[in-house]
Amino acid sequence: MTAAPAAPAPLDGPVVRPPPGARLRRLARRLSFALLAGVLLLLFLFPFWWMVTASLKLPRDVSTFPPALLFTPNLDQYRAALSEPAFWWQTLNSLVVALGLLLGLPAAYSVARFRLRIVPLTVLVVRMIPGVVFMLPLFLVYRQLGLLDTHAGLIVAHLIITLPLAIWIMMGFFEDVPVEVEQAALIDGCTRWGVFWRVALPLSLPGMSVTAILAFITSWNDLVFVLILGGNDTRTLPASVLSYMGFDTLNFAGIAASATLLSAPVVLLSVVAQRWLVGGLTVGAVK
Repeated sequence: MTAAPAAPAPLDGPVVRPPPGARLRRLARRLSFALLAGVLLLLFLFPFWWMVTASLKLPRDVSTFPPALLFTPNLDQYRAALSEPAFWWQTLNSLVVALGLLLGLPAAYSVARFRLRIVPLTVLVVRMIPGVVFMLPLFLVYRQLGLLDTHAGLIVAHLIITLPLAIWIMMGFFEDVPVEVEQAALIDGCTRWGVFWRVALPLSLPGMSVTAILAFITSWNDLVFVLILGGNDTRTLPASVLSYMGFDTLNFAGIAASATLLSAPVVLLSVVAQRWLVGGLTVGAVK
């Protein structure tokens, strides 16, 4: 009779058990991090919560002290804002002006592919200058060219703040696109403009989402350019808040409702673009 073979010795060595208090310390660190994140989240969301709740109150209840935490929601301010034809016209003006950021995409592609290093440096220097500095020269030039109170004039003015942002963000993403892929498209008969639309842009969707969020928010929330270079025909949503302020009246509830409607597209775009960004990064990692 042969003896049964002995069990093999463990290859990993003896099992090292963590000290008794290690789990408690790890749990305490996680709870501390969660508590700190919760406090910071409340601090960031408190102004937005206060704005939304103020928009749902009656005008006489907004400025009461102490503030009423329990109240019956009132949608009169939203009905009044949405029933105004000027509100929808101002929304359209804001979208038209904010979409001027699309001009930064071909500019960034040109800088990345043709190595135009002087261009990003120039636009960066221009971006460092406060936008108010350009108001007087632009106003004088626009008055001579007839561009005051026009969408084209506001789009060009907003390019001062959105174009540098789009160029510097998208330049890195376009540089990461392999040149061999674009050369293959050119050999197959695609034009340079077709390579930009069909090859470079689809491969740079994550960067486009980030650029769209930042540039759209910057242009959407602008008020200075609209007040000086705009007018009744090109008044945007941020300027509509001023209609609730009078010489002897101040409608806080109307201001809060208008600000909430103004913030809604930006919040929606951020949520949608964030999911798009994460999805694009995940697909790139798998490939």
